[in-house]
Amino acid sequence: MGIASGSAGEGRKKEEQMNGLKPIKMPSAKEKVAAELRKAILSRQMKEGEILSLDSVASQLNVSAMPVREAFQILARDGLIQLRKNKGAVVLGITETYIREHYQLRAILESAAAKLAAEPGTDIAEIEDVYQESCEALENGESQKYTDLNRAFHNEIWSAAGNGKMKKMISELWNGLSMGSMVSEGDYAKVSIKEHGRILKALQEHNVEAAEKEMYAHIMRSRDDMLTYYK
Repeated sequence: MGIASGSAGEGRKKEEQMNGLKPIKMPSAKEKVAAELRKAILSRQMKEGEILSLDSVASQLNVSAMPVREAFQILARDGLIQLRKNKGAVVLGITETYIREHYQLRAILESAAAKLAAEPGTDIAEIEDVYQESCEALENGESQKYTDLNRAFHNEIWSAAGNGKMKKMISELWNGLSMGSMVSEGDYAKVSIKEHGRILKALQEHNVEAAEKEMYAHIMRSRDDMLTYYK
């Protein structure tokens, strides 16, 4: 039985090597919950004063209560919600200034990560893999799939930067696709993938200045899109 199991494992390993595919690192449950809630709050889908129930959010997002509780703690530290003793939370008011500061911090950290990832000798193979899969998803009209791949592209850059503390800080600021009030998910993805292409080109050429510049512009364009909800 041990031999058969080993043979099967070797077969799967050979298959992975033949087709060149590697598992894409996806965010943890708490990070995904925090991103969904942050996106809803920043885009004003959730209004100031709205009550968030632990059980209700868990049910809507199809997760257990634990990642929701952890996500609440992340958002409370960000000043987006206030925790309540009854295991729930209340949405706090978000201003245009908050949006600008949020994206400015993201731009500073993510552009620094891109700069580090562009240094010679850095392995960017997984970034390239995610970018290629993203292109294929859009060609097949799978704009919803692009949402996860968008996060994966950024995540692989944070990983390639090689600074675990920076990666943790950025991941807790993540807020999903920063679509404007009049933009569809598909249209947003078309703009985003072009910017990702320019970022990847800079990484491949080990052009640290261009990588930093392109990522900064990418995040600030996202800021401008999100600000359309505050006009």
